[in-house]
Amino acid sequence: QVQLVESGGGSVQAGGSLRLSCAASGSTYSNNCMGWFRQAPGKGREGVAAIYTPRGNTYHADSVKGRFTITQDDAKNTLYLQMNSLKTEDTAMYYCAAGHVGGSCISGNYRYWGQGTQVTVSS
Repeated sequence: QVQLVESGGGSVQAGGSLRLSCAASGSTYSNNCMGWFRQAPGKGREGVAAIYTPRGNTYHADSVKGRFTITQDDAKNTLYLQMNSLKTEDTAMYYCAAGHVGGSCISGNYRYWGQGTQVTVSS
């Protein structure tokens, strides 16, 4: 059974930083894409960043390039999202996803999702 547990969200002022973590259990971690997605109130889900775990290839949405970085720690089976220079428009619930089922890594076609962690950025 695959479980994804996110942590690290919180409230921060614009310009600040947060690091999100996603602890993954199960075989899906090491043989596929994993990603971070977000959903703000009244908006659709958006792919933020993804990583092809076997090779470490990373993908970042244009809206976060240069500010956010996705990384993985194979030893800990953990996915991270380092978020710097946060903006108010980054406010959203952030979700970790695994078990990619097709398309690009950042496309959102995943089988397993975490419960989400809230990020709130104030001006």
